[in-house]
Amino acid sequence: MPRRTLPVPLAAVVTATAVALTGCGGATRSSTSTPLVDHGTVRIAESSETPSFNPYSTFGAAQARYAYDSLVNIAPDGAVVSGLASSWQATTTTATFTLRPGITCSDGTPLTASAVARALTYAGDPANQLAGAQTVLPGVPFTATADDRAGTVSATTTAPFPFLTRTLGLLPIVCPAGLDRPQSLDRATQGTGPYVLTRYSPGGPYEFTVREGYRWGPAGAGTAEPGLPARIVLSVVPQASTAANLLLTGGIDIASVNGPDRARLTGHGLAAADMATVVGLTFFNQRPSRPLADPALRRALVSALDRQGLANVAVGGTGRPATDFGAEGAVCHADLAAADLPAQDAAEALRAAGWTRVGDGPLTKDGHPLRLRLITSPDIGSTLPSVAELMAGYWTALGADVTQVTESLPALVNAMYQTGDFDIVVGSTPGFALPVGFVPFFSGPTPAQGLNFAGVANPEYDALVARALQEPDTAGCAIWNQASAALLRSADALPIADGRSTVYGRRTTFATTFGGELVPTSVRLHQ
Repeated sequence: MPRRTLPVPLAAVVTATAVALTGCGGATRSSTSTPLVDHGTVRIAESSETPSFNPYSTFGAAQARYAYDSLVNIAPDGAVVSGLASSWQATTTTATFTLRPGITCSDGTPLTASAVARALTYAGDPANQLAGAQTVLPGVPFTATADDRAGTVSATTTAPFPFLTRTLGLLPIVCPAGLDRPQSLDRATQGTGPYVLTRYSPGGPYEFTVREGYRWGPAGAGTAEPGLPARIVLSVVPQASTAANLLLTGGIDIASVNGPDRARLTGHGLAAADMATVVGLTFFNQRPSRPLADPALRRALVSALDRQGLANVAVGGTGRPATDFGAEGAVCHADLAAADLPAQDAAEALRAAGWTRVGDGPLTKDGHPLRLRLITSPDIGSTLPSVAELMAGYWTALGADVTQVTESLPALVNAMYQTGDFDIVVGSTPGFALPVGFVPFFSGPTPAQGLNFAGVANPEYDALVARALQEPDTAGCAIWNQASAALLRSADALPIADGRSTVYGRRTTFATTFGGELVPTSVRLHQ
């Protein structure tokens, strides 16, 4: 299908750290029972700084929820609920949204249908190179029109795309004042959301102040509710262990913590909301010059792995082998891996593929030994080097010469998208909320023309994707799952473990969406 190309740095974030920006089911709520506190301040830890709060930029998209609204929202049960739009309808090529009356921008100007259409058009224009917006919008070109009298916004795509409501509908809408001066959006917000950015410091903290009279949040949520904080302060806390310490000592109120530090937070009366993740999503380099271009070799290597043992290492305890490429709660998520991953005698499969080994010597084919470069980075998961080490052990036992390399995130990105100098890369991800998000990484051109950094070429997957794109919304889930199964059978990629990350709250309650993002209108401060 036609699609825009994301800049390499963002593509690396999407696949290596893989922040999912599109909504789906699987949201969770925390709980506590102490009385509410009105007009208070909630302090939230963020793992990295935000150099730009432009919601269409690579970095600002993650913080857009505080100051910007979308046309629709996703409820905890995965249902699409109202946002700026009170009603909507969509096919695979058109989507129409009817705006709520009375919506205003943070500068006081009314939001019109024309303003929304302008924002959609601006965000979708490839000439603007808005990487954050492109992770949300459909992967096909579209045109947006408006009827201000009827209060409707419509978009028409040039090719079928099944999730128009969950893409176009979830784009943060920038008000006209922001579009008039896009450069101002780095340090100021121009949206219709529940908060306004009122303080910016390089490296943090960042402060948001509540908007009075706001009443068009998810399913009609507003800012007049008791306990909603008057201020939200975001502080940059890169290390999970530091965030855990600050939660326990009262230095912050909300933080996402993964890995072994989660155990330290149990039993301290903290509110908690779990986030599903996939730990150890593994890609195999299939470019013609690499040995894993041979599907028989990939299948044999995958068959040699103890998936339960890998899962245990990936989560730092008793793990569960991953069931799909995306995390639980993603649209169309299914239990696929156990039935579809190759399961054969690895040594016999290698012999059948022409690989030989004499005694404890190297595994060879046509006189060439099997050499594999296995790379990962602790920057995207503290257990990943150990997962890679265990993988290397299984393959070394078969006779492969495995070089394990632990990289910084920039070096990993360079290998994936620039040099291509890897055979296996082990990453960690919540995955995409929509199955269509994986398509550019499993098909199409390699960098720099595309995002298919592993050079995957699976005709069965491509044919099934073409069929799935003709089905609206979740009607095509069975076909999307068949497409994922085709990737698993071909050993094009391997998800290692279903994991969990947790958002903890001290004296707070909140709801989170897929990927662990807070719903701002759900945050409550307690005594």
